[in-house]
Amino acid sequence: MSIQEICRVARNEQLGDGLYRLVLDAPQIAAAAQCGQFVHIACGEGNMLRRPISICLAENGALHIVFQVKGSGTEWLASRKEGDTLDVLGPLGHGFNVAALGAKPVFLGGGIGVPPMLQTAKCAKAAGAAPRAVLGFRNQGAVILEDEFRAVCETFVTTDDGSYARHGFVTDVLKELVADATGVAACGPKPMLKAIAALAKDAGLPCQVSMEERMGCGIGACLVCACALKAENGETRYGHVCKDGPVFNAEEVEW
Repeated sequence: MSIQEICRVARNEQLGDGLYRLVLDAPQIAAAAQCGQFVHIACGEGNMLRRPISICLAENGALHIVFQVKGSGTEWLASRKEGDTLDVLGPLGHGFNVAALGAKPVFLGGGIGVPPMLQTAKCAKAAGAAPRAVLGFRNQGAVILEDEFRAVCETFVTTDDGSYARHGFVTDVLKELVADATGVAACGPKPMLKAIAALAKDAGLPCQVSMEERMGCGIGACLVCACALKAENGETRYGHVCKDGPVFNAEEVEW
């Protein structure tokens, strides 16, 4: 069940060009959060709709969110200072089922899809698994959270232009890891998720994907984040990313 909590900003840190990490004092939401869920944040009086942001970490009463400035709402959010308060609704949605991914899961994130995979990797490790992470970015300036991932598990980094670490895509690394992997989970752009889902299917591995869609209400009352899914009879059905997801079994999604 979601909680509406007025949260104090404990820290605002710029991670890169237009990329920020806010640490919020959010004891109720942090205690209830599961890996892969998200929060919905009110971003100033002039922005009627809340902004959905994935949970990067939720621990010790603190909520870490990492986001990219894309419009007036996130620009307002990026300007918050220590001691400011935010109206936060969460945790929302269904997260990752790390138990279903086995003892050697591979977690992949692309761009702003990287942050929720940090909590997911930590959850898997805490459950006794030996996770590996593959993080993909456009270029060196977009790389975030690398040290945090390396502190948790073996981590691979790729950049589209080769300006840092390995030149290529997360799927290039996944092709090398599937042989001894037991499951795959990913968050990022839809073309990336589609390619990951295909690789996992060919390898016979369970695969979970966190879908990125625009949201209005965040609780399934509007149709903004509708996505096409496969019904049991093979026909198309429509679900809500906010309510039915954001995490889905990859074979449910109509790519």
